[in-house]
Amino acid sequence: MAHQTSVVKFVSPRHGVMTLSGYNIKVRVDRGHLTFEDGIGAERHRWRLPRVGHGLERLVVIGNEGFVSLAALRWLADQNAAFVMLERNGRVLVTTGPVRSSDARLRRAQALAFRSAVGLEIARELIDKKLAGQEQVVRTKLNRPKAADVIAGCRKLLETAGSIERVAILETQAAAEYWSQWEGLPITFPKSDLPRVREHWRRFSTRKSPISKSQRLAVDPVNSALNYLYSILEAESRLAASAVGLDPGLGFLHVDKYTRDSLACDLMEAVRPQVDAYVLEWAMGAALKREWFFENHDGNCRLMASFAAQLSQTALMWYRAVAPFAESVVRALWSEMKRSPTEAHAPTRLTQGRKREAKGRPVLLAIKSELRPERVCRVCGKTISNRHRVCADCAPSAAAQTLLEAGELSRRVLAHTPSVHARIGETQRRIAAAKANWDPASQPTWLTEEAYRARVQPLLANFTTRAISRTLRVSWPYAKDIQIGKCRPHPMHWMKLAELVRVAEEG
Repeated sequence: MAHQTSVVKFVSPRHGVMTLSGYNIKVRVDRGHLTFEDGIGAERHRWRLPRVGHGLERLVVIGNEGFVSLAALRWLADQNAAFVMLERNGRVLVTTGPVRSSDARLRRAQALAFRSAVGLEIARELIDKKLAGQEQVVRTKLNRPKAADVIAGCRKLLETAGSIERVAILETQAAAEYWSQWEGLPITFPKSDLPRVREHWRRFSTRKSPISKSQRLAVDPVNSALNYLYSILEAESRLAASAVGLDPGLGFLHVDKYTRDSLACDLMEAVRPQVDAYVLEWAMGAALKREWFFENHDGNCRLMASFAAQLSQTALMWYRAVAPFAESVVRALWSEMKRSPTEAHAPTRLTQGRKREAKGRPVLLAIKSELRPERVCRVCGKTISNRHRVCADCAPSAAAQTLLEAGELSRRVLAHTPSVHARIGETQRRIAAAKANWDPASQPTWLTEEAYRARVQPLLANFTTRAISRTLRVSWPYAKDIQIGKCRPHPMHWMKLAELVRVAEEG
């Protein structure tokens, strides 16, 4: 039986990140090159990276079937590249980064600061940055100024929060207001994909999953993308905390648990709004492919490997975003450490902040990037450039539909102006007065309803709708309905119509 073989290719990681997924993943060293193998079934892929000019900064593995050799881990360490392993549901399993000597004094100060004024200061700063980011998202992205003011009010109260518990309560109140503004957010799919898209996938319902009663096990694409990017952010927060000499497990806001690194979760809080803004801008400005997602038997919406690999390319972006906050924690703990007179300032090995300040270039916390998942046509789902909304093949029909919708909208707008409403009201009052003043005795005895239908109605087809409208002083659509017999006019109009078609009493 012949087996399909794959060709080994040299690869240049996009944005410094390499993502592997599938089954029987292999990472090893072969003659000085780092080799990768991943895929499913016969669809296998193999790549090689040299030690020089590779550009690799993150190796992300999704799944837990395969192996990574010790030599490969040594290769990554020698190249200052980090290794991140994620479960298929997005949970962080392993993170390793460049090894540096640990400062025991810093970790001791970190452990003692949990219930001190320093710990409260750190908690306030992280949540203050989170609430500031949430306020900006709600105010600028969602255009909800009232909700933004509520979040700003919670942020203002942080200044007087006297305990970490109070800080957590204010954060919870702001989060409730923040996520309520996301409810009902439309999620766009190409028109060709709509027949295969679940109804509950087309809108953002709530941040809390009906399956787990928490943020886990998302049931729609946007929540699923958020959860995955939060996992990437958590991994980067662990790496940043370790790189500055902190213990990722000793947090200030999150209580100690053996299942998580509490400090990494604390650092994440300040950057979460940037992740939210990234997903929100992308979800509102582009379309999602149906093939990027699948649904488990319990309703859990999961990402396909191809889309997860696209999102993984943002890893370094979140590392740069969280780095200043990791250094700010070190600065807050620096005053509690016993140190020599030569150690006047905390090191800034992640952002090189002291060097930047010396050169007059302060560290910027805002991370701006054009890195986005691939943009697809809103009609057929074909991959397109970021400058367009539809592909060249669908552009003519999309433009025609846009013109029709714009014309319909303009007609609806013009139909509801004050002058139009006044004119309609005047006409209705005139018609009501004419009906009230009409005397049925003035109608000729021969002009009954039967005579109208038999002698007058058939002859109206010989006259224009405009002539009928002018004779009765009614609207064009109403005159058209009278002409074709769709509606019977009021008896006060029968005589005028009989005169129009020249029908008189038979002698």
